[in-house]
Amino acid sequence: METDTIFAVASGAVRAALCVLRVSGSESSQIAITLCGKLPAPRRAVLRNIRAPDGEVLDRGMLLWMPGPASYTGEDSAELHVHGGRAVVQAVAAALVAAGARPAEPGEFSRRAFLHGRMDLLEAEGVADLVAAETEAQRRQALRQMQGGQSQVLADWADRLRRMLAWQEALIDFPDEDLPADVETALTADIGALAAELEAARQDARRGARVRDGLVIAVTGAPNVGKSSLVNALAERDVAIVASTPGTTRDALEVALELGGIPVTLIDTAGLRETDDPVEAEGVRRARARAEHADLVLHVLDASRPEIGAAVGTFRAANKIDLAEPPDGMLGVSVLTGAGVPALRAALEEAIRRLTEAAGPAVLSRSRHEASLREASAALHAANEAVLPELRGEELRSALRALGRITGAVDVEAILDTVFGAFCIGK
Repeated sequence: METDTIFAVASGAVRAALCVLRVSGSESSQIAITLCGKLPAPRRAVLRNIRAPDGEVLDRGMLLWMPGPASYTGEDSAELHVHGGRAVVQAVAAALVAAGARPAEPGEFSRRAFLHGRMDLLEAEGVADLVAAETEAQRRQALRQMQGGQSQVLADWADRLRRMLAWQEALIDFPDEDLPADVETALTADIGALAAELEAARQDARRGARVRDGLVIAVTGAPNVGKSSLVNALAERDVAIVASTPGTTRDALEVALELGGIPVTLIDTAGLRETDDPVEAEGVRRARARAEHADLVLHVLDASRPEIGAAVGTFRAANKIDLAEPPDGMLGVSVLTGAGVPALRAALEEAIRRLTEAAGPAVLSRSRHEASLREASAALHAANEAVLPELRGEELRSALRALGRITGAVDVEAILDTVFGAFCIGK
């Protein structure tokens, strides 16, 4: 399949003024000649009639010719910019098939770019994340990854590992040579330092995942303190049912919104209280479970009765300040009048910023990254504990292979389908 010439709509499937069809593969030049006539100069757009193989004019649009290896995929590539009507796009796609191209699979363009050395796996995942980005923070993180920011960090770690491995091989192969006396001490110190860095990056990987996948904020509190009303106020729309009857919210209600440039899921949970109602009791159990696994917990109290359900959460906010003053040191809001809601939103955004940016841009953002870092870190710890120098060398090689799997610097055929299968067609 990697020798086929492929094509896909690269500009989205909706009706629009223009549509871009991307072609890549060894037959791109001949297909472009068949449909558009003489090839233009590389990377120069020209206006051409676009014809079916039988000569029928299908549209008049732009042709771009990009010979490899200086193309996105590293192969000969072409782009057809046609009018975006469905009939036009379908006719041109049929002409491409008739000329010898086939529709691309999801992620096939980026996969070919990886196989031809135009990007590594981290950068390819950055492309997918950039296409999927919905917030400013997601865009910044994905762009940095696509431009190789994370890859450079991995490359620096790999260079240090290779130097350690070179010293270790010297200790194995030339034990009787006049090597510096402190080589062994320096080597173990370097291994320990790198292991600590990898472990710190692994622990920090959750920040990158929070930017990419979003955070979860559980809104908890006793019945009738105004949790659902506060969720509606933060979401700026009516998404949760509000009633004066205790126990109205029986199950967790999820609301998606954006806070501080980060996608957030607010979870409106059942009121926390002891109850004999089995349905409400299950809702309370689920509320406590969601709070335990949430990134933040917003615990809501009644300003007029702050002693009821006064559990400590990540955030505590006193609702109904139109009836009473909030307790000292606690944010006060009134979902009835809107007072204090902007201040609460700002406080939540600051907390989210600390969770996602406090230590600078995250190095990694996916579970496979974290798993490889965990393996590399474990191998380094094992290297420092190895009794025989040969065993230490093997552990260093294992750590290097684990890091290589993140960027694709080693054989990773088993994970390519997983990485690129989630891409959109056309990328």
